[in-house]
Amino acid sequence: MRRIAAHWLIDRGQVMQRPVVSIADDGQIVAIEQWESLDKMAHTEFYAGALTAGFVNAHCHIELSYLRGKIERGSGFAGFARAIGQVRGEATLDERVAALAAADAKMQSEGVVAVADIVNGSTSMAMKRQSKIYYHSFAEVFGLCSTEEPMKELLRYENTTLTPHSTYSLQEGVFGRVAEHEYDTMDNAPLSVHFMESPDEKALYSGKGSLAAWYERMGWECDFLHYGSPAARIVGQIAADRKVLLVHNCCIEEQDFQLIEQHFEMRPSWVVCPRSNDYISGLTPPLELLRKGGAEICIGTDSLASNEELSMVAEMKMMREVPLPELIGWATINGAKALGLEQQLGSLEVGKRPGIVLLEGVEKDSDGMLRIGPATTSRRLD
Repeated sequence: MRRIAAHWLIDRGQVMQRPVVSIADDGQIVAIEQWESLDKMAHTEFYAGALTAGFVNAHCHIELSYLRGKIERGSGFAGFARAIGQVRGEATLDERVAALAAADAKMQSEGVVAVADIVNGSTSMAMKRQSKIYYHSFAEVFGLCSTEEPMKELLRYENTTLTPHSTYSLQEGVFGRVAEHEYDTMDNAPLSVHFMESPDEKALYSGKGSLAAWYERMGWECDFLHYGSPAARIVGQIAADRKVLLVHNCCIEEQDFQLIEQHFEMRPSWVVCPRSNDYISGLTPPLELLRKGGAEICIGTDSLASNEELSMVAEMKMMREVPLPELIGWATINGAKALGLEQQLGSLEVGKRPGIVLLEGVEKDSDGMLRIGPATTSRRLD
């Protein structure tokens, strides 16, 4: 039995003063109490900072970890897509495996307990079998001239399901088959779709922008433009009873948000990856629109091809205008809900094994509200 005390405990948007969390040897929370005098509490560990549940990284491409620093910052959406294709084959298998192990270990040490991870191959699967992190691998079907057949091979791996890449990169039939439950290997499997990362995605549906120009040069025709917009395609091709993670969302507008929110029976998870968006194009997700609409916001890191680190705290620092308790909710319980793991992870509750993270360097503003600070760090305590 361990007893862990701190200044604060942040959970589900609430702050508890002077917490003591008792955990069994297997990580299960046995009790959550408040301390009055630590001197009278034998065998209690005290840490200066705030305790939270383990983080859920709601969007990652860990298999691209070998591309750290390989793609120039500010290359833009189209430039980044071209560069990925050019540098994918530059590393040896040993280099890729080493980069995977390092990225996984760093996420573990900083408190990540679960990851919604995009895969295009099997390179990361051996690492995932041995990791202490829970990975849901989304085998991504991608390409206007592609089908789902190559990705179906990945369904033999544990916790792996198919997902469409985006609303601009798949023809109607392929997108529809993947979005249906036809290939599900897990009950109530969610989808993870890159959504409105660039203005070009919406412009495509009007025959404008760099995506439309690229497709025209390649001689490719899109059979899905009759939907009229990316949001209309989401609701037109994904059943209302499906759980969906919509990733990036930099260019969504109020009408897109409302259309999607009203369609789905299970609220969609709106995943933001601000550091990746800043790295590629300098865009930022519309947090106020999402917050005003009461969206279930989650946090992802994207990949080391478009980020310097896979750090949930670093992502939170890009959103310092948001109170820390709210940010922690996005990084914990909302991410757990996105993956259907809220009964096991995402909050500090008796009976759960969510992992315990310590936030150090937390700040208070003039109103006494806890905020993420420039020096804030995280580390896993259990």
